[in-house]
Amino acid sequence: MALKKYIAYIALFLVFLLPTISFCADNQEKEPFNINELIDEHIGDSHDFHLFDYKGHAYSMPLPIILYTNNGLVTFLSSEFHHDNKGTVVVEKDGQQFVRYKEDIYYATAGTPLSLDEKGKVTNSRPLNFSITKNVFSLFLISVLLVLIFTSVARSYKKNPKAPKGLAGVLEPIVLFVRDEIAIPNIGEKYYNRYMPYLLTVFFVIWTGNLFGLIPFFPFAGTVTNNIVFTGMLAFFTLLLTIFSGNKHYWKHIFAPPGVPVWILPIMIPIELLSIFTKPFALMIRLFANMTAGHIIALSLISMIFIFNSVWVSPVSIIFTVFMQTLELLVAVLQAYVFTLLSALFIGQAVVEEH
Repeated sequence: MALKKYIAYIALFLVFLLPTISFCADNQEKEPFNINELIDEHIGDSHDFHLFDYKGHAYSMPLPIILYTNNGLVTFLSSEFHHDNKGTVVVEKDGQQFVRYKEDIYYATAGTPLSLDEKGKVTNSRPLNFSITKNVFSLFLISVLLVLIFTSVARSYKKNPKAPKGLAGVLEPIVLFVRDEIAIPNIGEKYYNRYMPYLLTVFFVIWTGNLFGLIPFFPFAGTVTNNIVFTGMLAFFTLLLTIFSGNKHYWKHIFAPPGVPVWILPIMIPIELLSIFTKPFALMIRLFANMTAGHIIALSLISMIFIFNSVWVSPVSIIFTVFMQTLELLVAVLQAYVFTLLSALFIGQAVVEEH
């Protein structure tokens, strides 16, 4: 039994060490290590999933490029760019030419495909981009997974509503926690039930999305929550629910705060109106910043090996990286809880009755 434990520990160490060693060997043959490019590549969105490198050639799973251009809708696979991300490969479709630069699609210009100004900003015009990127694909995958899970749970409850077993028994305490510790205390027993579908959806989508980004060596695990557009849309949905759920007492508090002298109202009303939008803005930034910061710290710790150009730094980097990844498991559920809690709090402020 002790021998098996030692073998398991060695295997776990090699799982984290071997990719680092292979990256070191590969890095020595190429251009100097750039930590900014590494971090941008891993936390940024992409039009394909990078799988592995073999004999100097990158292998990836292409994703659909969907562009609305001057000549209508244009679709093709990202593999036609041949892994180019610097605007040198031109793809021609329907009489139009396109280049990809830092994961953005531009119209190619005559002569020089990509034009940059003195500050390095691209001057090419861009089509409307509706492509299925890495984060979009991950969101679809998470949605399908959650639908399958809760469909199975629903069937389980139909068969045995009093004593759920298996997956239903695991998820029931979580659902009850969201109801009893988040929804009811913040929204109230009278109105909480109508908002439970939204709160449960937000909680499980964020939690699952956070966990997907922590799966090691899984190429299709994009962290959707470190994309500010995704977190912004979730916050926007909370804003809409808050605005359309607001009763007369809520709006009275905005435009005529009780107990406030009349001469202060011109100051208070703009502040109260601004608070309607600052609350979801804080939701958006909090979730985005926390998840992005965790990934940047983990990548920075691994990058210490290449910055110091010494394999002897790897044990320290790997130990701290494993610690950070373990901590991220807690952060994953904590951020889902905080976002759901604050959403329920903002909605509760809108539906609360006057005391």
